[in-house]
Amino acid sequence: MSTELPASRRTVLRGAALAGAAGAAGVGLTACGGKKGSSAGPTAAADLGAASEVPVGGAKLYRDDKVLVSQPSQGAFKAFSAVCTHQGCVLDSVDGTTASCPCHGSKFNAETGAVVQGPATRPLPAVKVTESGGKLTAGPASS
Repeated sequence: MSTELPASRRTVLRGAALAGAAGAAGVGLTACGGKKGSSAGPTAAADLGAASEVPVGGAKLYRDDKVLVSQPSQGAFKAFSAVCTHQGCVLDSVDGTTASCPCHGSKFNAETGAVVQGPATRPLPAVKVTESGGKLTAGPASS
């Protein structure tokens, strides 16, 4: 004869709640990251609009197009994928020439793509950018 007592209703409900919370946490992590280390920027040429929107000595984030464009000096544009190399989140802000990832706090130099603050360890990949008639076009990512 067994001496084990059957699980109480409270114990069963508590276990179910914990399992549900763990499952929900897993879904949240997946939504945040995407492919680990993915750095895909635009897959086709993207019309970004007026070149004058990118400040000289600063940068502009084109989040929907997944492109970060800087203008280190008048008329000289550089572009990078706006997808964090840590876990694939799209960057969400630019302060001067520093672009930030909202997921884990990585920061990147918008003029070079270099990591300024981890956890990312790889720079943002370069993206081709051209200016014609006062308009910018970017993409796809360069090799």
